[in-house]
Amino acid sequence: MSFLEPVQNVYELGGPVIVILIIVSILTLTLILYKAWQYYEAGIGRDEALEDSLKQWDNGHRSDAAERLSGSSHVMTDVIALGYQIADQDNAKERLESEAEQELSKLESGFRILDTVAQLAPLLGLFGTVLGMIEAFQALQDGGSQVDPAALADRNWVALLTTAAGLAVAMPTSIALSWFEARIDSERLRTDRALNIITAPASGAAEVAETA
Repeated sequence: MSFLEPVQNVYELGGPVIVILIIVSILTLTLILYKAWQYYEAGIGRDEALEDSLKQWDNGHRSDAAERLSGSSHVMTDVIALGYQIADQDNAKERLESEAEQELSKLESGFRILDTVAQLAPLLGLFGTVLGMIEAFQALQDGGSQVDPAALADRNWVALLTTAAGLAVAMPTSIALSWFEARIDSERLRTDRALNIITAPASGAAEVAETA
């Protein structure tokens, strides 16, 4: 059996649209797995060392905060480290917000591709169904009164197969994209909280109250 024989069988079953959907599904799955690995490596949603470091900073233990941060592998580690250095400078928060947004934008790469697949896959499947129905009606016209109902049903089944394939590609892609976006939204809130702690720690407020 040659390497191209399975591809030829799929082509004969569902036409070029089903082949395109299979290729798109493989590429989309690859992208989803890559994003999952990227999020894992970035420590999205988890990093005890970073949280502990911020707690130390908020309590006024700056040297301990810097020491604890060295054990963090979170994507925002470098931004937080920069924040510890420039926290007392003017416009420090604006600078840190810009740096943080740049890091988060890297994690959002590929979202547009996933969104495009989620929207276009059902339409592509529907396009394949329309093409299949056209062929079915052409066969009905050519056959006249001698049309074999079984053959016509077979053509309709193949036509509907592309719609099912399109939905099968779109639905998991949409779910994965929603999950990735939810994680980024959560991380953005977490980052904003971290920057507020750095630029306005509770220990600083306590010192001001004691001085007053």
